[in-house]
Parts: sequence; C-alpha cells; structure tokens
Amino acid sequence: MRFILASRSPARRATLESAGVRPTVIVSEVDEDAVLDALPGGRSFSGGRTPPADEVMALARAKQEAVTRILCEEGSSFQEAPSEALVVVGCDSMLELDGRMLGKPHTPDVARERIRAMRRTSATLWTGHSAAILAPTSSDDDQRHERTITSTVTCSASTQVHFGDISDAEIDAYVATGEPLHVAGSFTVDGLGGPFIEGVTGDYHSVVGISLPLLRSMATELGVFWPDLWDAPRP
Repeated sequence: MRFILASRSPARRATLESAGVRPTVIVSEVDEDAVLDALPGGRSFSGGRTPPADEVMALARAKQEAVTRILCEEGSSFQEAPSEALVVVGCDSMLELDGRMLGKPHTPDVARERIRAMRRTSATLWTGHSAAILAPTSSDDDQRHERTITSTVTCSASTQVHFGDISDAEIDAYVATGEPLHVAGSFTVDGLGGPFIEGVTGDYHSVVGISLPLLRSMATELGVFWPDLWDAPRP
C-alpha cells in the first residue's frame, strides 16, 4: 500500500520517514480561507462559534479530498503501482491562543506580534488529520488505472505548548530568519524555535504537524495494518 501525503510540509514528511513510512507527496491546492469562511458556525478568528477541532478537521478534509479527486480522475498522471491501494492523508495545524485560532502569520509584523503574545504562556496546537483509502478498479483497457474511494476517516489531535520567556531581541532575530512566517502559530518545535519552547503536554509529533499515534489509530479504523506502511521490508 502506498502512502500519499497531501501536504508540502517538510516536517510532516520527515516525521513519517523517521517512523519508517516513505510518503509520496502530492500538494493540495486548497484555498484555506475559503474553507474556513464556509463553515456554518463561522471561523473563530473572526468571532465565529466553530470549535477548534472542527476548523482543523475541515482544512485537513479539504486537502485530502483535493488530492483524492486528482488520483481518482480518469487518466490521472499518477501511475506508480497502479495495482496497489493508496492511503491519502491530509493535515492542517492551527494554534489556539486566548480563544483565537491562529494559522500562518505570513508577514514579519504579524509573526512578531504573535510570538510576543505567546511568551511566558501556554497555548493549544490543534492538528486535523483526514485519511482515505483508494482501491484500484478493474478496467478492460490496460492503459487506464482508475481508483475508487472505499473508506474515509477524519480526526483531530491537540497538544499544550509551553513557551519560555523570550526576549524582544530573540523574537526579532527569530522572525528575521523567516522560519516562523509560514508555519502554524509562528513557531517550530523541531527547528530554530525549539529552544524557546519549555515543553509540551501531549503528543510531540502533533506539534510538528502529524500525530503518529492518532494516524496509526485511524489506519486501524480503515483496516490498514500499520507495519504494512513501513518502507523497509519486514522479516
């Protein structure tokens, strides 16, 4: 079974590879703001009533479904292992701070403001996960490799992140590296931002962007034996 990661995140890919799963990356082109704006309860950043878990699950589901549609299209360009089933996983993370859900800051000023608000406090990092199984379907034409969705599951994980006493000079230096501009919550626990985090309560991998324990549980629910996803052959 092939593992398809619907995310361009190097951290998610590295986390999977460290656990023996070598994913094929297919980036989903999803308008995240449009997905959040369409939520019935409204996005929490704008004062809406949508629970944090529902926001990240909606984003993860949208990314999984976008890539799944590509793979199920007739004449899909993805021709690797046409006789194998695929598991497609989409993820998205957001930081809940003082009742607001924060995604990527994108600009230095926003990143600087958010990190100053986070220092000497704790926040909750939410990560949505959505998985689908795509099974190959038979065809009279050997050149057509079609697949169909057999099952899906979407879940979320949350982890408390405890930030240290970060000085203004350290914040300016960190923002200047560019690292916090394109990550959820304006920080990384596995990169340059790691020394500014005093600890986490919960699953460390979820803070990186993909919860391995939750993903294994989801795979089991979908009927997938986790060791079958390992890239290395089993004895």
